[in-house]
Amino acid sequence: MAPPSTRRPGFSRRAQYGLFFGYVIAVAGVMFAVLLLLVAVVDPTGFAALKGASLDVTRPITAGGRGVVNFFGGIGGSVRDYFQAGSQNADLRKQLAAERQRLIQARVVEGENRHLRALLKLDQDNPGTVAVTRIVGSSFTSIRRLATLSAGSGAGIRVGEPVRAAEGLIGRVIETGHFASRALLVSDPASSVPVRLVRDGTPALAVGHGDGTIDLKTLEVGQNPFRRGDVLVTSGIGGVYPPGIPVAVIAAVQKDRTIAKPLADPSRIDFAMVLPIAQPLADKPLSPQTQQAVEAAQQ
Repeated sequence: MAPPSTRRPGFSRRAQYGLFFGYVIAVAGVMFAVLLLLVAVVDPTGFAALKGASLDVTRPITAGGRGVVNFFGGIGGSVRDYFQAGSQNADLRKQLAAERQRLIQARVVEGENRHLRALLKLDQDNPGTVAVTRIVGSSFTSIRRLATLSAGSGAGIRVGEPVRAAEGLIGRVIETGHFASRALLVSDPASSVPVRLVRDGTPALAVGHGDGTIDLKTLEVGQNPFRRGDVLVTSGIGGVYPPGIPVAVIAAVQKDRTIAKPLADPSRIDFAMVLPIAQPLADKPLSPQTQQAVEAAQQ
């Protein structure tokens, strides 16, 4: 005959005691719950006091358990952060590179807008402007100093027309294509621009030196009238260049040479304005020296 599937607790004294104490605990719990229910009904104030006392008794245990949970949770978070630090740093580096690129682009756009606003003001002051174009290239390491413009004869640009920026005179057009043109910079050895001192109106001739600077040659015999820091503008003598365009600032005055630095640097300028060829000034007769300078400028 097969043994019964369950065994009665009577076979072991330990099992009997366990069953007995289980019943006792269950009955005691029921009685305690009934007692609490009676207290809550009969004396709500006393029941609230009991609840507060139970909270006070269990607070250290709850706080200790919470501290343990937080401790092990903190350890888990630290380990997770440690293993995720590499990927987070890579993401941060990518974000930083992207933000740096956007900042550079914003600065470029700001610079272009600044030049365009300045040229717009010049264009309003000079309604006869031929074209406003972008400078797409310039040579500043060879003896020839040239700049390439992104507009040509298709935009109405002709050989001989002056080219300027908001900062000052860049040069004049020497070659044109339909979509592009080339300008001879004022610092080129083949460039000669009649200028005058802003300080006292002394006339001079600005001749390019080929190294990014300009040599100034006075048209009057006598003491050197130039001073370091003097500003020169086009005089308008002989035409080609309209009068009053800033050209250069004197950087050094030597015994036999006066060196000036052009105010407009094509390598740092984005946009330029092409002006029509100016008519020569004829307010008063020209001296022989001035006539020679005009002829040199027109060549």
